[in-house]
Amino acid sequence: MQSALYVALSAQVALSNRLDTVARNVANMNTAGYRADEVKFAELVSKAGQDKVSFATGGEKYISRQGGGLSKTDNPLDLAVEGNAWFAIRDINGTLSYTRDGRLQIGGDGTLRTLTGQQILGAGGQPIALDPDAGPPLITQSGDVSQGEAGVVGQVGLFLIPEDATLVRSDNSAVIPDKPVTPVQIFDRNGVRQGYVEGANINPVREMTKMIMISRAFESATKMIDTSNESQEKAIRELGSTS
Repeated sequence: MQSALYVALSAQVALSNRLDTVARNVANMNTAGYRADEVKFAELVSKAGQDKVSFATGGEKYISRQGGGLSKTDNPLDLAVEGNAWFAIRDINGTLSYTRDGRLQIGGDGTLRTLTGQQILGAGGQPIALDPDAGPPLITQSGDVSQGEAGVVGQVGLFLIPEDATLVRSDNSAVIPDKPVTPVQIFDRNGVRQGYVEGANINPVREMTKMIMISRAFESATKMIDTSNESQEKAIRELGSTS
C-alpha cells in the first residue's frame, strides 16, 4: 500500500473544508456583525504498517470572536458593541441567541427589534418598549435607553460568552453558545456605542490570499496522487512481465 496516496487524499479533504470556510467568509464580508469561520487542523498518526504515517485531519471548524471595524452612521437605532460582549436577541419561537449586529428598529408593538424581527433584550432578559411617537431614543455606554420626557425606559443588555464555549450559528449573524452567558455589570471594558454599526471581522485581502494558497496546495496534492498512481501502475506492469 502506498502511504503517499492516502496522505495526499487526507490533505485534499482538509483543504476542501478550508476552502469552504474561506468561500463563506468572502460571501459575508459585508454582513454586519458577522464572525468569520476558521479551521483548526491536527495530525493523525497511523501505524498500520511497519512505519508511522502522518495524515491531516479534516479540520475542526470554529467561529472567530475577533472584533470587526465600526462604521459611523449617526442613526440613533444603530448600536455597536465595544469590547467582547454580545447583544441578546429572541425570535418569535422564543429561541435565544447572541449577535454583534446592532442595527435596530421599533417594531409594531413598540419593542426594540433587529432588522430581521428578533427582540433585543435587557440585562434581565426582558424586551425594551419604546413609544414610536416620542422621537429617537438616547442610549448610553451602559445601555440605558431614555426617550423624551419619559426618562430611562429600559437598558440594552450586554452579555459575555465563556471563552471555552462552542458557538453554533443562528439567524442575523447570531450565535448560540453551549454554556451559560454572564450579563455585563461593569462597563469599563464593554459598552454600547450609539450611531455606529460593526462590520464583519473578515479581511478580504487575507481571505483571497488564503484562497490562492489553498488552490495551489490542492494542485500539489493532486500531483502527488497522480505520481503515486503512476508508480503503482509501473510496479504492477514490471512485476507482471517478470512473472
